[in-house]
Amino acid sequence: MSDHPPIVCLGAGRMARGIAVMFAYAGHAVAIVDLKDRDAASFVHTANEAIGEAQATLRTLAQFGLLPEVAVGLIAERISVIREADGASALTAAAVIFECVPEVLELKRDVLARASAAAGPRPIIASTTSTILVDDLSTAVVGPQRFLNAHYLNPAFLVPLVELMPGAGTDAAVVVRLKALLESIGKVPVVCAARPGYIVPRIQALAMNEAARLVEEGVASAADVDKAIKYGFGVRFAVLGLLEFIDWGGGDILYYASRYLTGALGSDRYAAPEIVERNMRDGRIGLKTRKGFLDYEALDVDTYRRERLEAFVKLLDHFGMMRPPVLPK
Repeated sequence: MSDHPPIVCLGAGRMARGIAVMFAYAGHAVAIVDLKDRDAASFVHTANEAIGEAQATLRTLAQFGLLPEVAVGLIAERISVIREADGASALTAAAVIFECVPEVLELKRDVLARASAAAGPRPIIASTTSTILVDDLSTAVVGPQRFLNAHYLNPAFLVPLVELMPGAGTDAAVVVRLKALLESIGKVPVVCAARPGYIVPRIQALAMNEAARLVEEGVASAADVDKAIKYGFGVRFAVLGLLEFIDWGGGDILYYASRYLTGALGSDRYAAPEIVERNMRDGRIGLKTRKGFLDYEALDVDTYRRERLEAFVKLLDHFGMMRPPVLPK
């Protein structure tokens, strides 16, 4: 694979445009394949709209200091919009083909079948679906061993995370290749099993519903719930992962808190999963026992704590939330 292999996005909508900006920014040529049967004028309008949106995004990034203004046009020139009928050469040349059409199973299967047949056996093919299980799509792909899901979080050109979901027949080498490509452009890929919801959507669905429930129950105003998330939940979990945080404070705290909330609020949604109870029985409660969800046996715990706290201070300082002390006169 060359340093900047070509990329194809199937569909000319918002997701395809975001992925195109992301790869073009990193030096790749990207072909957006318009899959709709349009007359000449409509196609030109769609193409101009897609390129225009990419340029606007890049200008915004330039305003944020991420690139010089003069580079906007040069980077946007790496993005092209082509008709499906003219896409054979782009498909066969691509390192990865990302399917970016709406969340309609049969539509995605139809698009994947056509594109995989036209592309030949070499390109990796990935669906950006946020809801459909990988093997509900893989059977439509010619060469399903090169297929997997790659779920981006919007805006795709900014959020580092990409959740990869291999299928039952996905070649492990394909996952390795796609991870390496994504890492080369500054993304952080994670791999999850073929289960509904990936990682982030499952966690955020619970959190968002609970936030809405707090307002519904009159626990706090919407403004105060969001303030609590921004200045408590959000900044903390930008430094520590959720499981890392359980280990940091101790799994026993979560265990007892879950039991109390389940009883006090009369809802099983607060009950701890079996793994938390099992960790308690096995003494895997985190830093205190040097084992929890993560393994701390070989870790200098004092150094680790200091480094995490330093990262927290730097984050707060970045957002202007670290005030100087009031010193005695």
